Amino acid sequence: MKITNIKKTIRSTKRLTEIIKVLSRFGFREVIVDMGLDAFSSSKKGNNDGDSEQETNKLSRPVRLRMVLEELGPTFIKLGQILATRPDLIPQEWAEEFKQLQDNCGQVPFSEIEKVLADEFPGRLDLLFSSIDEIPLAAASMAQVHRARLTDGSRVVIKVLRPGIRQLVEEDMALLEGMAQLVESYFSNLGYSPIAVSTEFSREIFKEMNLIQEAHATNKLRRYFEDDPNISFPKVYRDSSTRNILTLEEIQGRLLSTVNPEELRAEERRKIVANGTDAVFKQCLRFGFFHADPHPGNIFLLPEQKLCFIDCGMTGHLDKKTAEQLIDLVAGVIQGDIDKLCRVVIELTDVDPAITDKRNFRLELQQMTSTFEDADLKQLDISKLLSDFFSMLQRYHILCPSDLLFLTKALTTIEGVAEQFDPTFNVLAHVEPQIQEVVINRYGFTAMRQRMQKTMNEYAELLENLPTDVQRILDQIRHGRFTLNLEMRRFEHLADKVELSSKVMGISMLTSALIVASSILILADSLSKKSGFLGILGIIGLIGAGIYSAGFVASFLLPKKKKK
Repeated sequence: MKITNIKKTIRSTKRLTEIIKVLSRFGFREVIVDMGLDAFSSSKKGNNDGDSEQETNKLSRPVRLRMVLEELGPTFIKLGQILATRPDLIPQEWAEEFKQLQDNCGQVPFSEIEKVLADEFPGRLDLLFSSIDEIPLAAASMAQVHRARLTDGSRVVIKVLRPGIRQLVEEDMALLEGMAQLVESYFSNLGYSPIAVSTEFSREIFKEMNLIQEAHATNKLRRYFEDDPNISFPKVYRDSSTRNILTLEEIQGRLLSTVNPEELRAEERRKIVANGTDAVFKQCLRFGFFHADPHPGNIFLLPEQKLCFIDCGMTGHLDKKTAEQLIDLVAGVIQGDIDKLCRVVIELTDVDPAITDKRNFRLELQQMTSTFEDADLKQLDISKLLSDFFSMLQRYHILCPSDLLFLTKALTTIEGVAEQFDPTFNVLAHVEPQIQEVVINRYGFTAMRQRMQKTMNEYAELLENLPTDVQRILDQIRHGRFTLNLEMRRFEHLADKVELSSKVMGISMLTSALIVASSILILADSLSKKSGFLGILGIIGLIGAGIYSAGFVASFLLPKKKKK
């Protein structure tokens, strides 16, 4: 084994021991035992630890687990923040608690930040930046932000990944994937694959740690709104950005989280909410690419109530087909059309149709839609509708695409901004024209004509290629090269069963014949005047039949080596 692998194994073991220690301290000892990890925990416990454990045990399990994630550091904080957007994986009360996870961490000394910058821009640092403020603007779990000035005089902010954070996250995610394998082997009734979920989380965390991807997302959203007078995104300086460094223009404004709504006039508050709502729904319905975390701490308020969105590390995609399916979802709920809703569930989640055909599923779907049925679009609470919908799917262990849950998070967040600044603002009534535009684009005369034209073109192409395809098949038949491949799933298992049955029947017939023949020999010997060879031969035959039968039975009872 290589020395590096030994060191990595030692570090992983130490980290696992630390994780188990923290879980024990916050009252999750039974989970450790259930997963078979108690061998890594220490049985020694001081009085102070016992007292603190008793105090924490008085708290609810969601609160205690949130404290565990905060104690374990950046990877687990980010994991909890992602879980807060996945009500299909965890109960709603746990998701609400994880939303309170604090992302603020201690500041990294500027000497270490400067070393990262020097490593990222070898020999070019002084050519790019004329000055960098040593005091950070913010220090989060993954990165730290500093003001700076480029050599051309532009005022910028630089986002720098914390030194060593990438290695720490890689080691933690490797541990989490190992723990997911344990969970999947011990708990088979979760309704989803912990291994698949951990893989998805790993992909999302590493995506947020690749600042080049955040730069692409910011640039993309900036292009979408470059002509919009009310919405903007910061400029990205690509020459001064790398995988670990992101340089953006400094936004001259106030964070929305620091603005007191009472200081603004009613029309100003209403315009802020209208601009924020337009931004989110345009991203989702028109562009299909959206900022998934538009909370007030990520929005700058500029003059004339213009909004600038920052921190585009968490984004989602919504293709045209999915957007249309969501429109069908809303329409199906309003109309109470259960068949349409079941089709939407199948198309959105790739669930087995047998589940949606179950009476209990359709009945619960009917009960859910009864609270929204016959409602006007302007009065529909779309975030509550989506939350109830995904909560129902969770009860049936149906996994939803993460982008749809990011969409729910974005809509819920912007509705929270609306409630804070203008509780009377009707979000759905404001965006109804955009939703109607999507519906018209799908069901309008122009859309129907385009779909029919596309279908006719495909049929024409099929007919055009048909003679060539038929000629090719005939040529293959003529030259004996035509082959037909049929895929019969699990056919190999059927063949094994048939082979086993044949063996059992053959062995049973041979054993029966041996027993009958031996019995005849023994009977013939007993009827003869002088017993001798025939009787001995018959007894040997019976003993052999018994031994053979016992061995045959034992071959079924003993464990077999699985075929690869």
